Amino acid sequence: MCLGVPMQVVAVGEGEVVAEIDGVRKEASLMLLDEEVRVGDFVIVHAGFAISKLDEEDAQETLRLMREVFRPEDMA
Repeated sequence: MCLGVPMQVVAVGEGEVVAEIDGVRKEASLMLLDEEVRVGDFVIVHAGFAISKLDEEDAQETLRLMREVFRPEDMA
């Protein structure tokens, strides 16, 4: 299963960002986005690409639902 995960941008470079969620950092290309991305923004990261930008409220709600569905105790 492949998932796009909401992550918060912690650094912006030339054509890429570093985004973080729950202490995990990932580099992601901005090649697929037309919008400007700044530190603090939330993006959906999938397969090494930031594929969309979303507001913090939507990001937090999506993360809450993902944490509920993918609880560590259910993965054992």
